[in-house]
Amino acid sequence: MHPRVGRLHHGVVYISGVRHDGQGRADRSNRTLNRRWVDITNGSRRAMHLDHWTLSDAEGRTYTFRHVRLDGRATVRVHTGVGRNTKTDLYQDRRTRVWDTNTDTATLCDARGRVIDTVSWGHDQRRDAAGRRHHGDHAVGHRH
Repeated sequence: MHPRVGRLHHGVVYISGVRHDGQGRADRSNRTLNRRWVDITNGSRRAMHLDHWTLSDAEGRTYTFRHVRLDGRATVRVHTGVGRNTKTDLYQDRRTRVWDTNTDTATLCDARGRVIDTVSWGHDQRRDAAGRRHHGDHAVGHRH
């Protein structure tokens, strides 16, 4: 299932991939939780500081970026479970899933709370800020 794009602000930082289907209903192991992730990419040449940026789901479960510098042309993967943060992998340190398999929306906001990008899946129609249907898909299952 490919998520549909709902890009609201065309920023240089964007959601470049989502894996929301890596967990069975009964399996809450940390390994399984970490198979569910969202990739955030910096499309510019210069580094961006993501301190106080947020990544949230449709129900309002929110991860706040702390002391994160994303190099130019780099991607960081935000895993659901517990782990040790590195330059390429961040962990929400959750013990339960965040991303719903059937329908959900991942929303990236900057430090001022402005929506930078959204990716939805399981919705029949997704419209951008201008009300247009958007048909492009983000990559699912791999890092850029």
